[in-house]
This record gives sequence, structure tokens and C-alpha cells, in this order.
Amino acid sequence: MKLFRVGIIATGWIAEKAAITLNGLADCVPYAVGSRTLEKAQAFAEKWNIPKAYGSYAELIADPDVDMVYIGTPHSHHYDVTKEAILAGKPCLVEKAFMANARQAKEVLDLAHERKVFLAEAIWTRYQPAVQMVRDLISSGRIGIPRMVTATLGYSMGDKPRIMRPDLCGGALLDLGVYALNFVRMFFPTDIVSMESQCVKSDTGMDLTNAISLVLSDGMLANVQSSAACVGDNIGVIAGTDGNLIIDNINNPQRITVNTHDREFVEDIHVPQQITGYEYQFLACRDSLAEGLLEPREMPHAETLYIMQLMDGFRKKWGVHYPYDD
Repeated sequence: MKLFRVGIIATGWIAEKAAITLNGLADCVPYAVGSRTLEKAQAFAEKWNIPKAYGSYAELIADPDVDMVYIGTPHSHHYDVTKEAILAGKPCLVEKAFMANARQAKEVLDLAHERKVFLAEAIWTRYQPAVQMVRDLISSGRIGIPRMVTATLGYSMGDKPRIMRPDLCGGALLDLGVYALNFVRMFFPTDIVSMESQCVKSDTGMDLTNAISLVLSDGMLANVQSSAACVGDNIGVIAGTDGNLIIDNINNPQRITVNTHDREFVEDIHVPQQITGYEYQFLACRDSLAEGLLEPREMPHAETLYIMQLMDGFRKKWGVHYPYDD
């Protein structure tokens, strides 16, 4: 099988995780890395056994041997480099949050459609096997009719610049809350009838902790929370009329616990052993491109845009503003 060669843009922690993942796969490989300086790119390439290093993003995008670009910059910087790659006809996998706001997301998605270039959001939980496992458990009737879903994601992140600064699209929502919203949407993608939300902001005006309540058209109630200021339990619960499912970590599920009507334990279901959990998004992109698709089935463009629109609405209500919103 032909190797699927990925070019990694950026050299931070998330790019390292991508490199670790790709080095653990047989037919998807880290082929090139691009940074703002050649020195950083060369150091990253040497550390992770990557053949090519480029001192600019443009050089990596121009490499004809790169089959797909993985964009691992902060989400405040996704827009320009993604547009550049699409205009060059290069397939892209873009880290979450997809863009700074829905306006940027729509423009980039429209450009990809116009140019017929593959584009995907790297919201890794959407691609993991746990998704279908939970869907199967729900459809099998193991917990009866679902009525409520809750999800929390919280990390004590101190005063990291990407959390505290508006120019880096700070706050908990785009960094963490996006996972909680996706947790609801990937199991219950029905219309939202009403929504309420609150947040606690930092001195710099970024949302540090937020709580969101959604009423869905199918009678479901969803309560989600995210915080960059405290350690959450990071658990997701899907509660039905005859039992519940407890997902141990909405950010990277490893175990699904099934309980009965009386909250009595039935079984623990474990997900397959993984490299990092990132592998599924790379494999999905490889397979989608092989099929000639312009978007992955696991995370359609319409869903990426919808999540961005939801987050825009919450930020507007909270008064959390980025320079890119103007």
C-alpha cells in the first residue's frame, strides 16, 4: 500500500502528539514539518524522525510529496494557513477549534467546496471507535429511551497565554467546551429548542469556566460544563429510562460503563488499545481521500460550521470578544 505522507504545520505539544501517532502507524507517516524558523523545524524533525524540515509553512504546503497537511497551530492562526493550503490544492486536517469564529469557518469551507479540496476538522473524539460503540448501546435499547446527557471537561491551566489572551482566541469554550458540545451532538444531533448559558471570566475577558444547558427537539436535556480553571471529572453520562451509560473521559474515552434501572453495575466495555487516540482521524482522512470525498463522514462540514455558530452565540452572550470577530 502506498504511504500516506502527512506534513505537520507547527512544532508545539499537539504537533508532537501527531508525530508520535504517525510514527506508530504502518501506512501513514510524518513526512515533513513546517515551522516559522528552520531551526525549530529541523529540531522537531530530528526528534521525531521526519525526513523533511521547512522554515516556513508555505514551503511545506508547496511540497508535492505531501499528501495532506495537518495544521497544529493555535486556533487563532488556523485561518490564514488553511486558506493558503486550500488555494494550493492541498488536503487539510485542521485542529480544533476549527477557526476563531463561524465567519472564518464558513469562508474556509466555502473555499474548499469551490476548489474541491478535502478539508476536515481534527476533533479527535469524533473519529474514535467509542462513538459507534456508544451509538450501538443506545440503539440496542440497553438504557431505554435517552432523556438526559451531561458532560464536563476541566483542566487547571493556570495563566497559559492561549487561555488568557483574546488574540489567541482564549477561554475554555474553544479549547475544552468544544469537546463537551461535540459529545452531545455526536449522539443526539437534533435541533436545539432552547439554550441557556453562563460563564465566569478572567481579568482579560476570556471565559474561564462555563455552563451550558440545551433542550433538544427530541425531548433530551443536555447540560455541559467546561473550565480552564479547575480539575473536572471529565465524565459523560447518557441517562435513559432503563439505565445509563457512563463514559470515563469525554476527551478520550477508554471505558463505557453500563448501569441498570436501579443504577446497578452491568458491565464495563473497553475501547480498543490505541497509540494516542489521534490515529483514527488520520486514518479517516486517508480513507476519505482514497474514496474521493471532500469531507470525512465522521465530522461533516455542516457539523463543524454548526458547532462554530453555537460557540459564537455563547461568546456573544458572555461578552467574550476576539479581534477576529470584527
